[in-house]
Amino acid sequence: MPLSPDHRDDAAPVAGLDGATFGYGERAVLADVTLGVRRGEIVGVVGPNGSGKSTLVKGLLGLCDRLAGTVTLFGQPAEELRDRARVGYVPQRHTLSGSVRATAEEIVATGRLPRLGWLGRLGATDRQAVARALEVVGLADRAGAEVSTLSGGQQRRVLIARALAGEPEVLVMDEPMAGVDPASQHVLADVLERLLARGATMLIVTHELGALERLLTRIVAVDAGRIVFDDT
Repeated sequence: MPLSPDHRDDAAPVAGLDGATFGYGERAVLADVTLGVRRGEIVGVVGPNGSGKSTLVKGLLGLCDRLAGTVTLFGQPAEELRDRARVGYVPQRHTLSGSVRATAEEIVATGRLPRLGWLGRLGATDRQAVARALEVVGLADRAGAEVSTLSGGQQRRVLIARALAGEPEVLVMDEPMAGVDPASQHVLADVLERLLARGATMLIVTHELGALERLLTRIVAVDAGRIVFDDT
């Protein structure tokens, strides 16, 4: 977890943007973006507030309007991808709501929804995937704890585990380090390092490069709605 299919083509981008412009309604936020993410890469997306970082990942995932250009996932137009579970998404969220009355395990189990059959019930395979996801993020011992009792860093790991439960091939994260203390940032970085060792591919929007620096293979800098740097 994440999956690493035997038939993969490591030379081809698993996620690609070509001349893409994204926005909301007719208002463009990110213009003429070309970007490719290949298997095994850990790409950090950085830039000032309001530069278009979150819009970049939302555009890749089809969560905002595409005004121009193309988006591909696994070598096909993104709109034609039927197995959406191949891409895991950790949205920008500092914590889970304190009013949520659910255990960590129950939250993570919702990540299996794209994989469930027509009955919509968790089977043994699903429960195993949930348990593995909690183990990867170091929360196996807190599976039965209500999320409202967990720290901010632990709640962030629950959200990562929820994405992992769907067994994605690519993991997209929007500000996973934001709002957590330095110690928790390093714990999260250790989690991502374990995923890297399993062959994960990640696209991470972040302001907090310090804890991630040892993991990133590339940095993409966004400013004023355009990519201004893309290199190691």
